[in-house]
Amino acid sequence: MSEQVVIAIDIGTTSTKILAYDKTGNTWAEEEQEYPLYTPHPGWKEQDPEEIFQALKAALKRVLKAVDEKGGIPAGVGFSAAMHSLIAMDDEGKPLTGSLTWADQRSVEESEALKKGEGHAIYLRTGTPIHPMSPLTKLLWFQKHDKDIFERASKWISIKEFVFYRLFNRYIVDYSIASATGLFNLEQLDWDEKSLELTGISKNQLSDPVPTTHQVSGMDADLAKEFGLPVDIPFVIGASDGVLANLGVGAIEPGSIACSIGTSGAIRTVVSKPSVDPKGRIFCYALTDDQWVIGGPINNGGITFRWARDNLFPDVKQQAKQAGRDAYDDLAEIASKVHPGSDGLLFFPYLTGERAPYWNADTKGVFFGLTLDHGRDQMIRSVLEGVMFQMYTVVIALIEAGVEPVEFRANGGFARSELWRQIMADIFETEIMVPESHQSSCMGAAWLTMYELGMVEQLSDIKDLVKTTVKHEPIKANSDAYNKLKPLFIRLARDLQDDFGVMADIQRQFAKEQSAGS
Repeated sequence: MSEQVVIAIDIGTTSTKILAYDKTGNTWAEEEQEYPLYTPHPGWKEQDPEEIFQALKAALKRVLKAVDEKGGIPAGVGFSAAMHSLIAMDDEGKPLTGSLTWADQRSVEESEALKKGEGHAIYLRTGTPIHPMSPLTKLLWFQKHDKDIFERASKWISIKEFVFYRLFNRYIVDYSIASATGLFNLEQLDWDEKSLELTGISKNQLSDPVPTTHQVSGMDADLAKEFGLPVDIPFVIGASDGVLANLGVGAIEPGSIACSIGTSGAIRTVVSKPSVDPKGRIFCYALTDDQWVIGGPINNGGITFRWARDNLFPDVKQQAKQAGRDAYDDLAEIASKVHPGSDGLLFFPYLTGERAPYWNADTKGVFFGLTLDHGRDQMIRSVLEGVMFQMYTVVIALIEAGVEPVEFRANGGFARSELWRQIMADIFETEIMVPESHQSSCMGAAWLTMYELGMVEQLSDIKDLVKTTVKHEPIKANSDAYNKLKPLFIRLARDLQDDFGVMADIQRQFAKEQSAGS
């Protein structure tokens, strides 16, 4: 007998993931299609919107084929997508630019200038901290540095909006993606007039905002035929990957904290109404009418582990490759033999600037306490610990903003590392639960879609489906060691913020001199 399934599409920074689920949470099919990231200039991080759309099409066809072979019937399609992307479109619906990702830092100067002016007032209205990730500051960059594109742009959209435009020939954006632009008023649920005035664009140049449960049907007939889907199959626009990850791991009740580390990382929890931090440390993004996700992202998660693998342990990487092993597993084994606290070595994991809680794109990586007694074994453990210390600073910001943590649920690539999970439990001094689902954003998108289509009664029912595979309790001796270092990490991270800016200016000056001489 055929069974209804929902297709969940997650448009990420490095790949698009597509999964099919039934209403009991079982996975029917899973596909992933990667695409490149382009850096045409220092600090620029772009992707090709058309490459992403073609990747999505290829993965979707494979998932639909697998579902059909198992006797499933697609009941609807739901979407998740990375936040903060920006694409300029011309009046014929063609992209004038690549898709600027959240990691694009070309608007550092505009961001810093805005912080000294009306930036905090904008944050209080929009919930998006002032940072180069934000489409707001990217627009200010175009306004100043690329007036040709700025004047030719008919629309400014995200990568999810681009996909929906290709599918339905309509410009719409969900409240969740919109709430991460710095251009969307959280109280009015509409574009913020003062932010638009600042950027020099009009509402007509942005998509129409709609709730995350908004349904769209009437897909392009040729694409429907290519996919083998009915033209009128409902598409639910969905939300951003971060807020859907909370839903996907079941962290949707007050005090339930989702801790994610992939390439980057984040700490998030759900509140019942828009909430911002007087100190501007945390974001506030929409999930549903009465569920808003607050928290903070960090730039440097798994990407820091990868840097250490490639630059400190190239031999281990090569040996693991030859033996058919995962080098990260070998490095975790090396790190596990080092005492907690890395024998008095701290690592500040700011290799790509930092977002929460400092929102400073100029931060730099630092090994602090390095002596002749330290080797690369201590350095690799301190890298893992440094990421967790940084995550802990975001937890502190949430607590100071009024959140009372009840439980912590871990997801993302790091959750597959037993050592890294234990380090989190020891530094946070609390139990860490690891849900079974490893694609939490897709699961969240699927569940939101099922809810909108009436396949499930309420969003909170997802907690009954999210199975916990493992729990980590803090080890007191380890926590005692980390408690000697936590205050030092927090104080130094705060005190170094101005000096990071000085070093960033020097590095930019060196880069210009080297470019001029080459």
